Amino acid sequence: MTKILSIGTANPVYRHRQGDILQFMRRVYALDMVEDRKLKFLYGQSGIDSRYSVIPDYSLQPSDWKFYPASESLEPFPSLELRLSWYNKHAAALSIDAIRKCLGKVKVNAAEITHLITVSCTGMSAPGLDLEVMELLELSRSVSRSSINFMGCYAAVHGLKQADAICRSTRGAKVLVVCTELCTLHFQKAATPDNIASSLLFGDGSAAVLLTCDESSGVHIRGFYGEVIPKGKRDMSWELSSSGFLMTLSGYIPELIATDFSPLLHRALAQFGIQENEIQQWCIHPGGKRILQAVEKSLNLPGEALASGYEILKQFGNMSSPTILFVLQHMLEKGAQGNMIAAAFGPGLTMETFWLEADDK
Repeated sequence: MTKILSIGTANPVYRHRQGDILQFMRRVYALDMVEDRKLKFLYGQSGIDSRYSVIPDYSLQPSDWKFYPASESLEPFPSLELRLSWYNKHAAALSIDAIRKCLGKVKVNAAEITHLITVSCTGMSAPGLDLEVMELLELSRSVSRSSINFMGCYAAVHGLKQADAICRSTRGAKVLVVCTELCTLHFQKAATPDNIASSLLFGDGSAAVLLTCDESSGVHIRGFYGEVIPKGKRDMSWELSSSGFLMTLSGYIPELIATDFSPLLHRALAQFGIQENEIQQWCIHPGGKRILQAVEKSLNLPGEALASGYEILKQFGNMSSPTILFVLQHMLEKGAQGNMIAAAFGPGLTMETFWLEADDK
């Protein structure tokens, strides 16, 4: 069986309190009194205390901004080229930070890595993040590389799927998956509901996970199951524009999850061959507080069942693809054992689940 050997996580140096980000957004959006009051309410109810960014500006006065122009209109507004240049400057270094923490936990040398899978939806180029990581880690020039791009918050699950397939088919494989997102590079100044929701939720982070085929005790991947919910296709999307990447994030998404997640889960459990009462742990991607509440409602879970999801949301916000690995690491560090169901959601509307079995290490 495929075994998760270790997980490492990292964040940029700039930690912004949610209240400071609110002040930045109030200055930029310049809303009328009623809309400004709504914005403050949303931030107060977000369940987020802080988020991290490669951009220092969100906690600074305009005179000290490094990324945005210190003008009332933010003009000239950062172009896609500028945003991607910052991605190229910071993404690899952040990835290496997470990877070194991951490998250091199990004392695996980078030279032992046989496969590298990079995951990101907030920047891309060719040569890309995979080659940068390969060079910085001094991996073999023949290391097998794959890149998963532009799949959003559930993309880590696809990275794990690929790693699982490799581990099952390739004797001696050690597969490194690294998910790195710099979501805060793509702030948009137009005060639309989608832009306000995005600026409220997203932060930057990286998570690396090392996998191999090993029957000894630990955390094993037992199966995957996912579906696309077509009626939610227009409610979550991620598109390129000349001024950065544009997010559509409908307030209808929690309702879709509340309605559709339980039936999907039972189809997943039927494929896995286990019953819901056999599940001891729930590792749910905290796309936002309302997403976690929707899962609780759909499965009739007690509040403490998703405690790690709420805690990661509180400390980091939604970092897109790395977030579920942050949650999983938090759960394992707290001693989670037994059957665990993990789930993440993204454009499509896509719902992905996987089954982990964790025993004494």
